[in-house]
Amino acid sequence: MTDKFVLENREEILAELYPEDVLKLSSKLTDGEVEFLRQMVELLETKYRKDLNKHWYNNEVPEGFFEDMGELGYFTNPLLYQERELLQGTSQMFQFFFAFTLSRFDVSLNTLIGVHSGLGFNSFLLGGSKEQVEKYIPALATHQLRTCFALTEPNHGSDVAWGLETTAERRGDKWIINGEKRWIGGANVADVIPVYARDVETGKPRGFIVKREQEGVEIDVIEGKTSLKIVPNCNIKLTNVEVAEEDRLQKIERFRDIAMILYSTRAGVAHMAAGTMAGALQATLRYVKEREQFGNKISSYQLVQEKLAMMQVNVTNAMSLSAHIAELQENGSYDEVVSSIGKMSNALRLRETVSLGRGICGGNGILVENDIARFFADAEAVYTYEGTHEINALVVGRAMTGEAAFN
Repeated sequence: MTDKFVLENREEILAELYPEDVLKLSSKLTDGEVEFLRQMVELLETKYRKDLNKHWYNNEVPEGFFEDMGELGYFTNPLLYQERELLQGTSQMFQFFFAFTLSRFDVSLNTLIGVHSGLGFNSFLLGGSKEQVEKYIPALATHQLRTCFALTEPNHGSDVAWGLETTAERRGDKWIINGEKRWIGGANVADVIPVYARDVETGKPRGFIVKREQEGVEIDVIEGKTSLKIVPNCNIKLTNVEVAEEDRLQKIERFRDIAMILYSTRAGVAHMAAGTMAGALQATLRYVKEREQFGNKISSYQLVQEKLAMMQVNVTNAMSLSAHIAELQENGSYDEVVSSIGKMSNALRLRETVSLGRGICGGNGILVENDIARFFADAEAVYTYEGTHEINALVVGRAMTGEAAFN
């Protein structure tokens, strides 16, 4: 447990960091967490703001971003552990504001970090043996190694639990993997790739640690995306890829084990949606305070202010839902229904919020040079990943009725 960090001018710093936080939810953060987030915002604004839209337009990850985030230490920084033990991990409230803050800046960058630190990281943490956890988790936490999450396939997304086509055949002390994966974010730069496949003998899913450059692994980046353009989503083709039994993720024995990884990170997408709303709101406010029509700043017009107010209401509601989910996670009361409600609600309101902002900005709102265009486009990906709106609705509906309506 680290010494307590005391932040001077806390209220002023929080007001500057989170002007959209009208309910003062950020007051639940510790001083150390606030200081970490302040340092992260300073890094993002001073180093990455200037060329962000250019990177998005050119489908490129800003050079040094992954390394810089590793150096900040969002898993390990002592500022995040005042009054808690390192083995507990960072607080769920911090994780909410971390995802919110990074997504408010750019949701593609948060997706890159989220795939590594969420789905990929948890594949090892929740799916690995004690030896695998000890070997990989420290290196993943400090960004010495990069990972991703290879579950979805060309013909299977939402129904992958029923239609996992990638196969794994055991031969002695090794497995032979064959199949294809699609939409795997960051696979082209991942050092270790958790690949999920169906055991041909038992029909049950298994998880395997695959290296990017080993024989039989082919990776290409998907071209032509109109959303999350900074994120290199990839196809992976696996042809007779050999994986030793010791590199099988030992705790992945059924799809429910994979589902635990999925819904453990689904709240992160709810937080991401809330942050993306806030980013759209900030971008729209910057625009209306500068744009003049009919001799006045458009920020002075009633219809514009009504739309801005609706955007603020959506942000406030999304932040409130995310903050409460974080508290449930912290005390162990979190489940897949809560995760689906959070993702479903916040992603739906996100669509509405970015549309309001884009409309306020008029024709200029479709130009890449204006941040609102980026948020508007990226919202579409957030709406459909980590469970589409419909799939999350069916998870909630199943809990309400006792009937599974997935077919």
